[in-house]
Amino acid sequence: MFRRASKPQAKPEWLIVGLGNPGGEYRGTRHNVGFEVIDLLAERHKIKLDKGKFQARLGIGEIGDVPVWLVKPLTYMNLSGKSVAPLARECGLGPDRVLVIADDLALRLGRLRLKPGGSAGGHNGHKSIIASLGSSEYPRLKVGIDAAAGGTTIDHVLGAFNREERDVVGLAVDRAADGVEAIVQRGLEAGMNLLNVG
Repeated sequence: MFRRASKPQAKPEWLIVGLGNPGGEYRGTRHNVGFEVIDLLAERHKIKLDKGKFQARLGIGEIGDVPVWLVKPLTYMNLSGKSVAPLARECGLGPDRVLVIADDLALRLGRLRLKPGGSAGGHNGHKSIIASLGSSEYPRLKVGIDAAAGGTTIDHVLGAFNREERDVVGLAVDRAADGVEAIVQRGLEAGMNLLNVG
């Protein structure tokens, strides 16, 4: 009995990366909103995050009819580039097709900003990716988590949202996923028109 050959996977047109820290103790923390957007996209488009490659959890599928790879680096935030850069090289994608979703302290809670490139802005995940890619010209979707009101920045980003914050962030994650879908199917400008409001 012959096993049916699996359908060959199309080369991805986008690498969509959500930043965060692996492990149950970090689930629901401010630093992990990038992971949450990836999980929602995987659920919406029935993409299984069931592959491991270059220290990342990987899902291969399509958004609309556009082939994508959904990526959650498992290197911990500060070494995210160690996963992202080799995956981009394997896909043959330039930085302009590597969309990175991460938290941002400089934006108020729940606010979204999509930029085609720029500096790390003090974010260690972006610092690592810029160093590993050798370029800062990759699109990044920033999800606002507010600056620390008291205590240290590290305690703030690794802390969980309270109930009121969680409601706001849940809506932001939904909107961020909508924005990723717009980017993949209609381009970066469509995503900026949708997300860069308010």
